[in-house]
Amino acid sequence: MSDNQSLQKQTPDQVKRRRQIASTVLRRGAVSIDELSEQSGVSPMTVYRDIAVLERAGVLYRNRGKVVAAATGLHEATARYRITQEAGEKKAMALVAAALVPPGSSVLIDDSTSAIWVLRELVDMDMSPLSVVTNSLLVASELQGNSKHTLMMLGGEYQAWAEATMGPVTISNLDNLRADMCLISASGVHDSTVYHPYADVAAVKNKMLKAAEHTILLLDHTKFKRRALYAFGTLDDVDTVIVDSETDQQYIDSLKEHDLDVVVAQV
Repeated sequence: MSDNQSLQKQTPDQVKRRRQIASTVLRRGAVSIDELSEQSGVSPMTVYRDIAVLERAGVLYRNRGKVVAAATGLHEATARYRITQEAGEKKAMALVAAALVPPGSSVLIDDSTSAIWVLRELVDMDMSPLSVVTNSLLVASELQGNSKHTLMMLGGEYQAWAEATMGPVTISNLDNLRADMCLISASGVHDSTVYHPYADVAAVKNKMLKAAEHTILLLDHTKFKRRALYAFGTLDDVDTVIVDSETDQQYIDSLKEHDLDVVVAQV
């Protein structure tokens, strides 16, 4: 069974348990199999199977009897895995973001899974056709068979883990574009700077920030506790920030110190 099939065929109990395992390991850095088994209330063998799926997704790996976090400030999990994480928070933010996109707009969408949730809401709305520009094959698949909206794919080198195109060709494709809206997210935010673990992804995101009249930055509460290596912009580059209601008030207050709209989506 392929990695994508493993993630798509998860039962609700598996999704919940694997999310809990990933959250524990990402928070603590390294955890033993026995601890995860006790916490989850399942056998070590079941935990091993869960870890195998998370390992293929680039979230965790096994090292000397411990389960160690891989999705950190230096690494990112696969897109197929990330789209299932913080689903409630992302849907709440998506509802808010979709209401801010004018009918008939041209919309630039990055490879973030938060933006995919917004697209889903937009597609379900009875509105004038959108012109969607993206480097994400997951975004493209959401519009597959939908003849109402126009889709433009950005070329470039295909990155399997992100299911998106990256690199100089992708960036050059953006040179002559000017979209009405940009939907974008970050792996981490610190002070007024937004980050991503990979340089090629950060470069594309930076270019997208400059290619739209109005930019919406989507940040669920987990992004405020993560650090990453490459800066791709600052809060001065965006117009609206949408966070979920699980976000600590201190982070919300910090965002409000900047000249932008801050919207809290109720989960």
